[in-house]
Amino acid sequence: MSEMRTPPDAAADTGAGADAHAGTGTSGPSRRRFVALAGAGALALAAPGSARAAEATRRAYLGTYTTQPGGGTGMGLASYRPRSGRLASAGVLVGVQNPSFLALSPDRRTLYAVDERAEGAVTAVRVGRGTPEVLGRPRATGGADPCHLSVHPGGRFLLTANYTGGSVSVHPVGPDGVLGEPTDVVRHKGSGPDPERQEGPHAHMVVTDPAGRYVVAVDLGTDSLHTYRLDPRTGRLGEHARAAMKPGAGPRHLAFHPSGRYAYVVNELDSTLVVCAYDGPGGVLTPGTPQPTLPPGTRLSGRNYPAGVVVSPDGRFVYVSNRGHDSIAVFAAECGGAALRLVSATPSGGSYPRHIALDPSGGLLFAANQRSGTVAAFRVHRRTGRLTAAGPALAAPVPVCVLPV
Repeated sequence: MSEMRTPPDAAADTGAGADAHAGTGTSGPSRRRFVALAGAGALALAAPGSARAAEATRRAYLGTYTTQPGGGTGMGLASYRPRSGRLASAGVLVGVQNPSFLALSPDRRTLYAVDERAEGAVTAVRVGRGTPEVLGRPRATGGADPCHLSVHPGGRFLLTANYTGGSVSVHPVGPDGVLGEPTDVVRHKGSGPDPERQEGPHAHMVVTDPAGRYVVAVDLGTDSLHTYRLDPRTGRLGEHARAAMKPGAGPRHLAFHPSGRYAYVVNELDSTLVVCAYDGPGGVLTPGTPQPTLPPGTRLSGRNYPAGVVVSPDGRFVYVSNRGHDSIAVFAAECGGAALRLVSATPSGGSYPRHIALDPSGGLLFAANQRSGTVAAFRVHRRTGRLTAAGPALAAPVPVCVLPV
């Protein structure tokens, strides 16, 4: 989440942090209906089993800041064609506040969005067939500025990382996808050597490992990776292990290799990527040697702040977004995933690529370029992992997350 509260060159961004969110609130009915835009909306909203849906369009959800000038009015929808990668705007679910990160439930029937404000909350949205609608009411996370969330593989719990104050919260999920009040809020402690960014803990991501045994939280403020056990009866977290990253690195996001034996951590503050060996049964991460996310000899007028990291479904490639350099770095995973080799750095199709995501097939990669207001699509070369632009980028209000389904 952090660019709005962090680098000096990002001072123009005002969509995050307590001051930006103070005084905003959720209004309107508890179950808001999708407002379709003209044109491509009808095609995007076709039921999955219909002839139109079979014609080759899929849906993508777009996150934004509703409290930032130029931001959206809620959670955006788009459609895309898997073969061409062409994106089209399809509407907006109004009234969902600051949905800066989105996650889909394992059964693909419910989507969850953070409400990134000082009084943080999470919202459940019914998706899939028919018209998307908000389920129940937003639930407080017990922390400020939630910036990431994920659903536990069993589908019974939602995990959220609260940036300001550095905490991780757990919400129970009902059979209908509706959220309950938090069952736990675990607060990190500590700080790092960067006085502007690491004055205290800043949880930036929380995700379950591939085997579903442990929950891993990434904390930018304390340069640490926390491994927890989640009690399936009580919904409470118990810390199991902790791994220390290089002081001042500022770990932001993590992605596991499909084998479950390695995890890749992108560090926002020192612009590096680290391969961590992962002992799945033991739940222990062991960081390796950091390597740059930019090609050798790269010169920039300002700093580079890597943001997102994703792994191809076959585990052969790792992708990292570079804000500042405005590129998507492509790494080849070698030695079964134990080593990474930089292959290329492709322009991101806009400015400040906050979030990147692969479509379910792995054949397309999408980049949400926050400052240019564009979502760009790229074809992924199956053999080399290299990226090729797939048509014109989609204009979107302050896009900070893209979730193709």
